[in-house]
Amino acid sequence: MFEAVADPVRRELLHALSGTDMTAGELAATQAAVSRPAVSRHLRVLRDAGLVDVAAQGRLRVYSLRPDALAPVGALVAALTSPAPPVPARALAGLDLEVRRTTHERRTAHGAARHEESA
Repeated sequence: MFEAVADPVRRELLHALSGTDMTAGELAATQAAVSRPAVSRHLRVLRDAGLVDVAAQGRLRVYSLRPDALAPVGALVAALTSPAPPVPARALAGLDLEVRRTTHERRTAHGAARHEESA
């Protein structure tokens, strides 16, 4: 499926189908720089990947987008772009305790050193 959406022409075809169902001819008309046979080959790749459905309406083949089939792509993009989850407060409790203990030990040690210097 990722190979199917890697091609920019196929992504444009998917985008065109996101608004409405279209025939191969209508989709070819949206691609000025791509021949109609090339559009048909791209549609076959999208169909084989399960990203579009095709239904015969008389002599026409009408293509429709299967948005649910794009879920793995959306999940990958979300995983790569979402920030790391926040650290829960309970996970920081041990760190807080250690910082307080270390601070107390340093103060105590520093106070003892001062007391020895003055003696």
